[in-house]
Amino acid sequence: MRRQLELKDFRKTSPYLDDRPDCLENYQMSSEIELLRQKRALELRKKMLLSQEKPTPVAAETPKLSSHQIVQKILTGRGSEVLETARRYYPKEVGIIEENLARLIDSGRLRGPVSGEELYSFLRRVGLSFSMDTKIRVKEHGELKTLEEKFREGVR
Repeated sequence: MRRQLELKDFRKTSPYLDDRPDCLENYQMSSEIELLRQKRALELRKKMLLSQEKPTPVAAETPKLSSHQIVQKILTGRGSEVLETARRYYPKEVGIIEENLARLIDSGRLRGPVSGEELYSFLRRVGLSFSMDTKIRVKEHGELKTLEEKFREGVR
């Protein structure tokens, strides 16, 4: 009832509205739509202001690891030893290979542990041939002995 009174009062003061009911209904609908639009705009502004006030959680900046450190993380067994031996023979080439391996690891194309044997075979396939220090030891009575020590004991 009150709304009807307000509309009648508005109709009297507005030069654009006449007494036709369809004109009044269109005005009511457009004003309600406009109110909803303004309300939605206000809500969006509030959300935007709140998001600007909140400090965006800065991703924990992990220090940029060197390519050597990235590759070392996936090497297992004698992998580190193979890499260092290859570096003594071919420092420039191993540096390039290490950067490429680190890039593959970061992109997720190279996963999982890489053993020393796998790394050695890979380096041989790309043309880096080098010899590893090989020691053969025998475990006897809970003690590791080199072949040299074992032969000395056998001769006595």
